[in-house]
Amino acid sequence: MLTRPRALAAAAVSALLLMSVASCGSGDNTTTPTNSAASTGNSVTSGGEITVRGCTPQNSLLPPNTSEVCGGNVLDASEAKLVHYTPDDAAPELDVAASIDTTDSVHWTVKLNDGYMFQDGTQVKAKNFVDAWNWGAACSSAQLNSYFFAPIAGFTDPSGDGCNTADTMSGLAVVDDLTFTITTTSPTSNLVVRLGYTAFAPQPDAFFADTSEGKANFAKLPIAAGPYQIVKNDDTQMVLQKFAGYSGKFPGSVDKVTFKIYNDTSAAYNDVVANNLDLTDVIPSDQLVGDAWKTDLVNSDGTNRWGTKDTGVIQVLTYSAVDAQLKNTSLRQAISLGWDRAQVTKAVFNNARTPATGWVSPVADGYKADQCTNCVFDAAKAKQLYDAAGGYKGTFLIWVNGDGGHDAWAQAVCNQLKNNLGMECAVQTTPDFKTLRNKITKRDADLTGMYRGGWQMDYPSIENFLAPIYATGASSNDGDYSNPAFDQLLVDAAAATTNDAANKLYQQAEALLDKDMPSMPLWYQQSQFGFSSKIKSVKMTPFSTFDFGSVVMN
Repeated sequence: MLTRPRALAAAAVSALLLMSVASCGSGDNTTTPTNSAASTGNSVTSGGEITVRGCTPQNSLLPPNTSEVCGGNVLDASEAKLVHYTPDDAAPELDVAASIDTTDSVHWTVKLNDGYMFQDGTQVKAKNFVDAWNWGAACSSAQLNSYFFAPIAGFTDPSGDGCNTADTMSGLAVVDDLTFTITTTSPTSNLVVRLGYTAFAPQPDAFFADTSEGKANFAKLPIAAGPYQIVKNDDTQMVLQKFAGYSGKFPGSVDKVTFKIYNDTSAAYNDVVANNLDLTDVIPSDQLVGDAWKTDLVNSDGTNRWGTKDTGVIQVLTYSAVDAQLKNTSLRQAISLGWDRAQVTKAVFNNARTPATGWVSPVADGYKADQCTNCVFDAAKAKQLYDAAGGYKGTFLIWVNGDGGHDAWAQAVCNQLKNNLGMECAVQTTPDFKTLRNKITKRDADLTGMYRGGWQMDYPSIENFLAPIYATGASSNDGDYSNPAFDQLLVDAAAATTNDAANKLYQQAEALLDKDMPSMPLWYQQSQFGFSSKIKSVKMTPFSTFDFGSVVMN
């Protein structure tokens, strides 16, 4: 995917995880935090309409099949899950769930709030979660996010495809209309934190009544239970209307949100400057130089129309799985050592990015600095490794999507690799993100070299930056990385009885990535955003998404 203040997020998540495991063997149920509506700013009632920069989703708008931001940003506003993440620090709090209890982090009882409604007027019941999860996990459904259901007992995947070969999972059971149970195959200390991810959203009966291939009819205009309903979805825009029957505690403030599709981030930025677009979550890199964007985005009264947010986003370049030359680990290490991240982030981003020292965002609980020794620029060592590995034959390609404003930094990396390693390097730009993602998903034969990847955390945990991307057969393992030792550490970490013990094992797993280099960390992202003079204030969440419940209009 792509894809939250640092100490606050870590502290909040650690506290929740410790609550979940502290009762193991105690005989007392442990309940996750109660709803805290005050933290969402839902006292704001602005009304009106706004437009937001959007991009073309790779797949249909189904929660278990949306694994990138173009569709994910829309679903975040329309879906309700058991757990909600606060917009300030990503702390988990209950949403559809009234309680999630466990005594051993294996057996969980979920009770739902009575009267929570879908956008077609039907009630959200326990079966809507259980049936949705079983469908999303099944291999027959072919959903990209099926891997996220793997901790549930009965998820069997002997083929290694990251999906459940059966139609149901034994670890899910409906108790009554408002209660269901989850049994995991082993202690899963951060299960509650995961349950706020979109893949775990419930589905109404109408979803299962759709017999079109891949639920295509339903996916065009999904029926969800969140504060906004998708009322239009075409190649130019996705329109969301405030759901009048929304029964949760995290409503939107504006009446209508339109995601306008842009293939050029500069065009979106210019439209915000000219007040023709109300929100953009991307500031072009050329506008960051000299802080030009801060000068452009100022109202006539001197108030700012821009903001920044520390977010759980990391950018990487993944070594192509179809490029035989890049199976040489020394060559991969050389390429990572052979360019200066600090120089690129300064020259291209005006230091609005932080050079990555590992594969996990500093915003996530469990982050450890300096995990990537091969991220430290060392031209001499890089050249030595490069020559010893036999170099790279032909032109080394760096693939980026043209609608994300990535050409400048990609060219800067290429130039340094040419100068420091003597390799031929070129930037290959696709028209849009969807095109690049389709090539990656299909493992197209021409996709040699490396390709840009960004990970916007699904939930604020170190595990989320490792397991979905680098575990064997994982849903977002674009480089087809496989290391049994890495996989085992993930299993051991998930079964740990304390949060600290789990994080130490996850950190050991991350250290293995430094040896194997399945991808090359680039930088951590502090997100910059801009808004029109129509908007007085808005919050960006630690997920780099906009909180539409916080919008205050002028």
